[in-house]
Amino acid sequence: MRQALSYAWWPLLFVASVAAVYYGILIGHAVLVFNIAYVTLAIAIAVLERVMPHERTWLENDGQIIPDIAHTLLNKGVAQVIIVLVAVMGLAEFAGPKTGAWWPVHLPFAVQTILGLVIAEVGLYWKHRLAHEWPPLWRFHAVHHSVTRLWFLNTGRFHLVDTLTGLAVAMPVLLLLGAPKDIMIMVSAITAIIGILTHSNVDMRCGVLNLIFNTPELHRWHHSKVLAEGNRNYGENLMLFDQLFGTYFNAARRPPADIGINHPMPETFWGQLKIPFTRAPL
Repeated sequence: MRQALSYAWWPLLFVASVAAVYYGILIGHAVLVFNIAYVTLAIAIAVLERVMPHERTWLENDGQIIPDIAHTLLNKGVAQVIIVLVAVMGLAEFAGPKTGAWWPVHLPFAVQTILGLVIAEVGLYWKHRLAHEWPPLWRFHAVHHSVTRLWFLNTGRFHLVDTLTGLAVAMPVLLLLGAPKDIMIMVSAITAIIGILTHSNVDMRCGVLNLIFNTPELHRWHHSKVLAEGNRNYGENLMLFDQLFGTYFNAARRPPADIGINHPMPETFWGQLKIPFTRAPL
């Protein structure tokens, strides 16, 4: 039964959450419904982490709950403000070309969503990869990789600069192509949903889905201290570009439980915000 459930959790939680957001779009309350669905998903994962953990040692308090919450509130708050301004309050229509100018609005909503995910993934993949391979960007991204355990709450543990650069390479492209606001909302929602699933400490086995989506099984390798493992699986939502550019990694062994970075990270939220601007080694 446990093995069957481990294969069921990811698709079940993903489909249920995405379906809820789509319903919110249909009734004209996408942001409200997304927030309800996201909080519900977070609660469900929090319970599952206690009932069916992937790594029991990651259930122990690492002393970073307050910074994790602070980063999450800051980053999710800023991201939501931007999304509301762009997609809900009409900035997309004001700043971008006429809706559908270069966007295939005649295609089914699901196909447009997939197209939006693929287009957004181009910038997200290369920005993420550059954040690992270019030291100035790595200093900000190191805040995320300094975690010593994976669990649902550190899905939002990013330096604000890291979050803003991620938004800058995805949303503007869809905006310039004239993507409808509902597509931008759905792509943003799927990114958030996959993000929290990816960082969850739940025994999830994703099978063939690992070849398509960024999953917990793949992302655990990405947090490895071993560079040959950690500098892999850069995809935010999809593994398409990891497959194309040779950075896909999924070994037939258990990912390391000892994760993090080799230099110390300040324990406080403010210290973590400041350290990329200092000379401290990271």
